[in-house]
Amino acid sequence: MAGHVITIAQQKGGSGKTTIAVNLAVHYSRSGKSVALLDTDPQGSLGRWFMTRHAGLGGDTGLEFGTASAWGVAYECDKLRRQHDLVIVDTPPKIDADLRPALRAADLVLIPVATSQVDLWATEGVLDLARRESTPAMIVLNRLAPRARLAGTVNAEIDAMEVPRAAAALGNRVGFAEALGQGLAAAELARSGPAAREVAALAAEIAAALAD
Repeated sequence: MAGHVITIAQQKGGSGKTTIAVNLAVHYSRSGKSVALLDTDPQGSLGRWFMTRHAGLGGDTGLEFGTASAWGVAYECDKLRRQHDLVIVDTPPKIDADLRPALRAADLVLIPVATSQVDLWATEGVLDLARRESTPAMIVLNRLAPRARLAGTVNAEIDAMEVPRAAAALGNRVGFAEALGQGLAAAELARSGPAAREVAALAAEIAAALAD
């Protein structure tokens, strides 16, 4: 049976797509899943993370990694999903025709949103494209600051969009950035820390959505 493809997309730069991709990938891998990462962003942040991980862990990354141009995504996803339980696709921060193949190939699109109106406005283009491709989407609150004043407003506006929002949110934690720079996931720095618990909760929600 072919594995599932998760595409992470958001037109606003700095939304945390790569952070979410690597933390979910490592979590699922450590949970016994076979996981591949696919980088379609020319900036190559995911690739740099993977090579840092490869060097730091002596090649034992626990993951497969590949790259693709926008129009090579369908071929790469089809190949990787035949070999792995999960394929996680990181995309560039833009909304145009080049993004559509990554959305079309996905079983679920994750859209990171920080607690700001700018981030929320930036979701509209991704949601529109995902709907055109008939691909389910889920909004993930990322870099959530403690007691953020805007959180309630943003949540209400997301609910009005009639798109699923993950109950689990990722906090604005230094551990995510520290781990990324070392080629690791936050849970590998602090196995039982709050970042690890947040990722685990999000991963469980995503798994449930894919199982529906």
